[in-house]
Amino acid sequence: MEWSIEWIFLLLAALVVAFGFGVFVLNRRRAPARTDRPIAPAPVRKPAPETAVAPETAVAPEPAVAPAVVPPASLRDRMSKARSTLAGAFASVLGRSGIDTDTWDELEEALLRADVGIGVTTGLLDDLRAQVAADKISEPDQLLAMLRSSMRSRLEISERGLRFDPDLDGPNIWMFVGVNGVGKTTTIGKVAAQQTAQGRTLLLAAGDTFRAAAAEQLQTWAERAGAEFVRGAEGGDPSSVIFDGVERASARGIDLVLADTAGRLHTKTNLMEELRKVRRVAEKGTGRVTETLLVIDATTGQNGLVQAREFAEVTDVTGVVLTKLDGSAKGGIVFAIETEMGIPVKLVGVGETAADLIAFDPAEFVDALFES
Repeated sequence: MEWSIEWIFLLLAALVVAFGFGVFVLNRRRAPARTDRPIAPAPVRKPAPETAVAPETAVAPEPAVAPAVVPPASLRDRMSKARSTLAGAFASVLGRSGIDTDTWDELEEALLRADVGIGVTTGLLDDLRAQVAADKISEPDQLLAMLRSSMRSRLEISERGLRFDPDLDGPNIWMFVGVNGVGKTTTIGKVAAQQTAQGRTLLLAAGDTFRAAAAEQLQTWAERAGAEFVRGAEGGDPSSVIFDGVERASARGIDLVLADTAGRLHTKTNLMEELRKVRRVAEKGTGRVTETLLVIDATTGQNGLVQAREFAEVTDVTGVVLTKLDGSAKGGIVFAIETEMGIPVKLVGVGETAADLIAFDPAEFVDALFES
């Protein structure tokens, strides 16, 4: 069959029309929904009629209540660990019908555990045995009462106050010595706060040049107390720092110099010799050393007695500061230091604040060991 030209053109036209229609239908399917239709407005809601609100009733302010005054903790409150060491033995003695061999064994063990020391313990119990043998004591409660009295009598050192001479031409100097870790620098800071509160002018000298942290800590305490401060180069000569501090205090009319020293290891002879030098140099000017305070950690027990002996050989130790007494079960070290060394315990630390460094009261201390 032969196709004429007219038929060919008609077929092509039909194909073009069909193709165009197909494209139109496809585009209609892909087109997005119309969004130009008018949207009905949302219905307008009428506001609800206002209702009358009753006025608030005035409430009278509550009267101010003064805060309760909390009394400072007593030494008895702070010495629970040391007291617990003796409490069991005391209770056992009181529970007996008389005084027998077990009584003496229990008392001896308790006193030794409290680090009273062999010498002091033996002396205390020998005196009590003599009283029992002479029929002056027959009941357990009498025995404990006599023990308390004897322990008090062994702490009868008359001079416990910190020495300060107001008539000196230069400043008083208080030196603080002791091994590292006993709380020496912190003790100086607490003493500074207390002395400033008493109206004295102070200068703190950072003689522990081997520990930068010690100088920085002491500077912080000086700033808190409003005191002058002197430090030297790290690793420098401690004696020169103390000397410079005393000279500055003399020039400015400052009352008191608190001198820190390095944490001397009491087994190192060369370091102890250096401590002698610090003492000599401190008094080359117009100032005078009126106190040399040995700081001892109460938790070290009999090791503190060893330190006391060593330091007393190289410098004139005039008093002991016993730190961390509140956390120690070895408070009996007080008896060993005072009885065997003859050095008074002048201050005890029973907490973290400056107010927790307190003057040592022997009667209160002994009572704190007995009273539950």
